Amino acid sequence: MWLLFAILSSVFAALTSILAKVGIEGVNSNLATAIRTAVVLIMAWGMVFLTNAQRGLSEISTKSWIFLILSGLATGASWLCYYKALQMGEASKVVPIDKLSVVITLVLAFIFLHEQVTPKSIVGCVLIGAGTLFLVM
Repeated sequence: MWLLFAILSSVFAALTSILAKVGIEGVNSNLATAIRTAVVLIMAWGMVFLTNAQRGLSEISTKSWIFLILSGLATGASWLCYYKALQMGEASKVVPIDKLSVVITLVLAFIFLHEQVTPKSIVGCVLIGAGTLFLVM
């Protein structure tokens, strides 16, 4: 089931880039990010209440709160930078560079989460990095 959600995530991320590039025209990138974030916030809390997940709020550990907040700050910084880059550059060049996050994530997962480094993951990282350079040059 995770594969289906991962594929849907990539489809929605692609739509996000195209819709944002059109929508951001003539709009301050920070304002556009705030509007997008407000919509995401409403949608996410809607899903929480729709699935009765709000009951789990009191069970969240301090460690989880800290890391979720840090993750939110990283997401916010990512979105602000992404929208500014998208406003200034071509979507076909901004998006591949943004997707270098895959390579960075794999490296950080190896270092901090002690996930296994395999020949396949190394080759994949190299190919993604080379593909990104190829696309943006």
